[in-house]
Amino acid sequence: MYAVVATGGKQYRVERGQRLEVERITAEPGSRIELPEVLLVADGDNVTVGQPTVPNARVVAEVLGQIRGKKIIVFKFKAKVRYRRKNGHRQNLSSLVIREIVTG
Repeated sequence: MYAVVATGGKQYRVERGQRLEVERITAEPGSRIELPEVLLVADGDNVTVGQPTVPNARVVAEVLGQIRGKKIIVFKFKAKVRYRRKNGHRQNLSSLVIREIVTG
């Protein structure tokens, strides 16, 4: 069984027991949260596609912790005018583990 959920402006295909990193969710480590925006639920041959979400479906996840993503370098450059700007960025993320997928 798997589901497609939307959180933080992105969509993720999740299964029970899967770990994933999503945009920062304000929750304490160890707490359980619900991801109510379930776009698709598949159980074997039965596939339910939401319009836009599947009614009464939700994904329950446990927050493992708040982490920071890999550093990316933002480098701006203009030729022939000695313009160079270098910046770094690390995204704030939440580490989750999927505990259960609840259908209606």
